Amino acid sequence: MGPLVFLLMLLKSLTQYPQPVAEGLDEETRLRMEVREKHLEWERLQLEQEVEQHSQKQVQLLQLLAVAVLLVYIVVLGFIGWQSFLRREEDEEENRGANEEEAGNVAANEEDNVGNEAVNEAEIAANNAVAIAVQEEDDFDDRVGRVIMQRIQWPVQDLQRGCQWTMNLMDNYSLYFCHVLSNSFYPVLQRAIGVGSAFEGWSPREQDVVYRVLIPMTPPRGHSFHLELDSAGQRHVRNFRVRVQLECTCTREQQAENMLCFLHHPEEELRRNQGPSLLHTLCTGSYLDVQKTARWFYQLVRAIWPALPQSHNWHLVLLPSTRSCQFKVTNSRESFRIEMLFGVRRDDSAVFVSSQTREAHTANTIWPESYAVAEVEFFKHIARQAPPDSLHLKCLQFFTRLPLGFGFSTYTMKTIVMHLLNVMPVSLWRRRDLLERLQDIIDSLRLCVQAKRLNHFIVGNQRLPQDIHLPADVQTGGTYNLLLRLAQEPDAHAQAIHEYQVLKKWYKRILLAED
Repeated sequence: MGPLVFLLMLLKSLTQYPQPVAEGLDEETRLRMEVREKHLEWERLQLEQEVEQHSQKQVQLLQLLAVAVLLVYIVVLGFIGWQSFLRREEDEEENRGANEEEAGNVAANEEDNVGNEAVNEAEIAANNAVAIAVQEEDDFDDRVGRVIMQRIQWPVQDLQRGCQWTMNLMDNYSLYFCHVLSNSFYPVLQRAIGVGSAFEGWSPREQDVVYRVLIPMTPPRGHSFHLELDSAGQRHVRNFRVRVQLECTCTREQQAENMLCFLHHPEEELRRNQGPSLLHTLCTGSYLDVQKTARWFYQLVRAIWPALPQSHNWHLVLLPSTRSCQFKVTNSRESFRIEMLFGVRRDDSAVFVSSQTREAHTANTIWPESYAVAEVEFFKHIARQAPPDSLHLKCLQFFTRLPLGFGFSTYTMKTIVMHLLNVMPVSLWRRRDLLERLQDIIDSLRLCVQAKRLNHFIVGNQRLPQDIHLPADVQTGGTYNLLLRLAQEPDAHAQAIHEYQVLKKWYKRILLAED
């Protein structure tokens, strides 16, 4: 069976994902299903036989080419040997004279040239035969990759356009943040940074795309932030507290701004002539409170929205959240769901302590360490090196949708793909390599489940690109295991092995488009 016939059979069968079968079927339905199952099994065997025959034909073709090249090589060697014999006969007649000897040398040189040309032609023919065989194999892999690629669904929304629209909105908000908060003692809000899957170029869901941004905060005048590592949590989870400290402002520059020093002016004068400090607005004790900060963000977003140009054609709907500000903007044609996180940068790095929830219950004054910005920078680094037809994002897209309903999280699959991207050249993620890369990912998942271990991609990874700046304790410190639960709980490990086996069956069915 030729590659074209095999491709047509794949196209005919790739029409829908396998549907689960309901329980409790009647006898007639069960019999029909058994008959259909046997028929499908027969068709599968026929397909495997035809694929095997196709492979055998390719092997036979290569063997014939090898035999032909060998025969040509033997003929050339025989020809060269015969010419050498003639040359020896001529050497024995050296007494004929100078003219005859010179003529014999000229003839020998011409014969050597003929022999060398024959050898070169044979080598060229062999190389061409091998190149043709390799090209045919690449073309076949490319056609298979095209068929598989058509089965990977993409979000309905244009992610690039959605990210651009979101950043334009955030830039407009940022202008008003600076104006409204210029004379207050609330945190200073910096320009938003796009994070999460949408800004990385993929989405785990088809329609429910979330455009997530992180807004860095710096301390206002007369205040400073100090990050304190929370040692009460688990060793592999790094949580921080943001301690807010008042600073002396008894300088000429700040006095010229009519600012009173929170440390050295009487409280009565401060209450009468100046707004409250950050400690009295968004803090619990001496620590910045996540939930209070989130409510403050909601108030800002709602109050500023009418002044934005987007408010003329879009409708704003605030969504409930305790540790971030989530809202949806809609018009008559489309909608965007946006989540605003906020955090404090660690030194001058791509690591923040953010408001994003990491566990089921996180205390109000706990700010988990976030690597979302570093991960976005890694995907941007890959995009700058990848060829235009690279499919690494589609591989990630496929494997973040495939395990939906299983115990393997989206972040687990994303981490596996990031590890592979970090050690494998991006030139090997083209369409002709699609089937191999998908197999690499499913094999990596199997190895991780068996070993009960998957190292975090950012923490402790010293092989990251140099343009991704990390704090020293993050880059050189010990990594942590994302599958630690499998190592601690035997039942969870057994369940993960079972779910992997079921997942692999679905993976094969989708690629082969079995009904």
